[in-house]
Amino acid sequence: MNISRHFIAKGTPSLTLSLAPVFFMLLSLIGIIIFAGGSAISDYSHIVLLVSAIVAVALSAFSRTLSPERLMNGLKRSSAQILPAVPLLLLIALISTTWLLSGVVPTLVDYGIKLLNPTFFLVTTCAVCALVSVLTGSSWTTIATIGVAFIGIGKFMGYGEGWIAGAIISGAYFGDKVSPLSDTTVIASSSCGVDLFDHIRFLMITSIPAMSIALICFLCAGVFSTHVEAGDAGEIVSALHSTFNISPLTLIIPLIVGIMIALRIPTLITLSVGSGLGIAGIFLFQPQILAEIGGRGLHGITDQIVTILKTLWSETNLSTGNLTLDSFVSTGGITGMLPTVCLVLCAMLFGAAMIGTGMLASIADSFTKHLNHRRSIVGATVGSGLFLNACTADQYLSIIIGGNMYRQVYQLYGLQPRVLSRTLEDSVSVTSVLIPWNSCGVTQSTVLGVSTLTYLPYCIFNILSPVMTLVMAWTGYKIGVLKPQLQE
Repeated sequence: MNISRHFIAKGTPSLTLSLAPVFFMLLSLIGIIIFAGGSAISDYSHIVLLVSAIVAVALSAFSRTLSPERLMNGLKRSSAQILPAVPLLLLIALISTTWLLSGVVPTLVDYGIKLLNPTFFLVTTCAVCALVSVLTGSSWTTIATIGVAFIGIGKFMGYGEGWIAGAIISGAYFGDKVSPLSDTTVIASSSCGVDLFDHIRFLMITSIPAMSIALICFLCAGVFSTHVEAGDAGEIVSALHSTFNISPLTLIIPLIVGIMIALRIPTLITLSVGSGLGIAGIFLFQPQILAEIGGRGLHGITDQIVTILKTLWSETNLSTGNLTLDSFVSTGGITGMLPTVCLVLCAMLFGAAMIGTGMLASIADSFTKHLNHRRSIVGATVGSGLFLNACTADQYLSIIIGGNMYRQVYQLYGLQPRVLSRTLEDSVSVTSVLIPWNSCGVTQSTVLGVSTLTYLPYCIFNILSPVMTLVMAWTGYKIGVLKPQLQE
């Protein structure tokens, strides 16, 4: 008897069965938070995601709805979206390491401490990240470069890391959301059949109020916060100058990368060049750093190259004479990013299992079955956007699936396609960074060195975006209704 034939057959799993892996995952993560604390999420979430994927496949097999072909298609869809992020993550790790050790980040921190007003630091951070992200179309690039510098500056000014990361992420994701250069913006508009600039103009109706409130909150936080004393800042600046050669010449490196971004050179090439320039910067601007890392036995170019390779691969710690600064100038290298890569791959497998078993389709059908009013349709789109972000662990898949789920529903009830594209952006693009196991949440928490649950309450723009789109749906403001279409 062929045992596999007993379990494997084509079909659609029930809603109850489809929800089981999701509830298992969510309850497991909640249990980890309760018993081990929020910081333990990063240690155990990859295991939870893997087990949840196994549960999905096992339940599908025992219910005789598992199809090997469909499962492989799910894996292809999930991997096609997530795997390209892996080399980007590794390059981000290299940039974080090389830009620190070459003096780029220390120089920015030094200038930031001297020039930025501590009271207006958070609102300035948010606004600058928004501007850079609009120009680049990439929240990831913005956060991995100037975001890292702002984290260091803010800590030295006495701000909590949650507030700093929240300001960085709010600004970066606003810019990413409304930039015509953003891939998520292009995907959201194209998947819903909406002109790109019409989509962006319609996005402004919810994005500008959300961003305005966020900026006011960050301004108030700065006004009512306690900042570091001048003496403390002076100690940090002195420690920076005694450890690194602070020079405006180091800023040539981010300037070149900025020009490449403006010219829309592919991200992989831009980050590779940025890493290479960072390595060259260590030799040119910070030779004393190489000597400290390599020790007394460092002789000749070969030893220097070996030292650089070890530094890029593994953790490096420098002694600056200031405990606060010591933690800032430590680097993790590629090995520090490997847990993040592992988590992203596990999230990919969970998304593949949910798509490949048909469970995600079953859940999607249940979301759209009983919708009959503008408010319920937009509300369901927001809810399913958040749900898809948790299930697929990838914003691109969530946008594409959401567009396919609701496009006909919006047409049937006469809602403009741009309402759907905006709702997907408000509920998917900007909330992906708030989910600890989503590829965006995993990446940004690693790059900034702040856990997702720590910065989540302070990502004011990201939290308000889905709220604003619900408010607009409830009031009917600027939501034109087309002639309802009969279902095809």
